[in-house]
Amino acid sequence: MKKINRILWGIILIAAGVILALNVFDIMNIDIFFDGWWTLFIIVPSAIGLFTEREKTGNIIGIAIGVFLLLCCQDILSFSMLWKLLVPAIIVIVGFKLVFTGIFGNKANEIIKKLKSEGKEPRTGCATFSGCDLNYDGEVFEGAELTAAFGGVKCDLRNAIIDKDCAVQVSAIFGGIDILVPDGVNVNVSSNCIFGGISNKTAVHKEAPTIYVSGTCMFGGVEIK
Repeated sequence: MKKINRILWGIILIAAGVILALNVFDIMNIDIFFDGWWTLFIIVPSAIGLFTEREKTGNIIGIAIGVFLLLCCQDILSFSMLWKLLVPAIIVIVGFKLVFTGIFGNKANEIIKKLKSEGKEPRTGCATFSGCDLNYDGEVFEGAELTAAFGGVKCDLRNAIIDKDCAVQVSAIFGGIDILVPDGVNVNVSSNCIFGGISNKTAVHKEAPTIYVSGTCMFGGVEIK
């Protein structure tokens, strides 16, 4: 993913440089500082995220916000209409995400539900205006529930025993969650994010146990590394 990210940014920078050079030699006359040009700092990173990140919802919302702002700057829409259209658009995007998740299921929720039905309570980590550290050194890990509200949670699984598929449910509201995973496992992310997101920096390993991460981020973030 990092390689694709660098390639896409490289192409964008090359294109911008070529346009500036052609403008200097009067071969072209493209004004890159058009009305609302600053919205590209929202639209472009979000568009790249669609190709480089596994979680797409936050990027789609980012593109919607950037496009609405650009249309307002171009006087195609009025700023008074911005919130009237933007809020319904975000609601529709999140709704599609929920429908998609409902149709195709949520593996993390299924694993946690199965653990509880077997009488195995997953460990919980909750940080509200505070911090919380969970360490699973030498423990068999099957599942966890992590919540960060105006606080931070760190879940260290690097030395945990993971020999089968397991799950982590997360909720980050104006807070952050860090999940440190060992080498040799896969991570599968399914989330609903509004002005937040989940960053999965792990590599893909064939025929390896999978950690399923599911949850919600609102003005917060989860980093898996």
